[in-house]
Amino acid sequence: MAELNCQFVRPDRLLFEGPVASCVLVAQSGELGVWPGHAAEIVALGDGVVRLNRREEDGGGVDKVIVSGGYAEINGDSVIVLATHARKADDIDPDVVRQTRQKAMDTRDRYDEGDSRRAYYDNKINWCNLLLKHAEDEK
Repeated sequence: MAELNCQFVRPDRLLFEGPVASCVLVAQSGELGVWPGHAAEIVALGDGVVRLNRREEDGGGVDKVIVSGGYAEINGDSVIVLATHARKADDIDPDVVRQTRQKAMDTRDRYDEGDSRRAYYDNKINWCNLLLKHAEDEK
């Protein structure tokens, strides 16, 4: 059976590398299924869940990765995902994410509207909200 070679990278580390049967990307324009032999394409990623469908010989199943922003390069039998923010769904601890969000909210409130530091914490809060949304969807 044909396979798709997949690399999934975020700025600080490699999250996944290996063969998959297919994957479903969350593009800014909606979901995009990618199978071996897919036409070459570069896709801007949106916010949501990327699904990596494991091969039957690897036990099947789906690995889910929560992403926010970035790009994916599809080229025939390979896909490289370069995500701005990414976390494996299995690695999300809602209690830790809630604590992180609260600290970010408390820190953000020290800065005036228009201050770039406030925008930084707004982004952090939005990322935490996305993680919590999908952690709760998995229950």
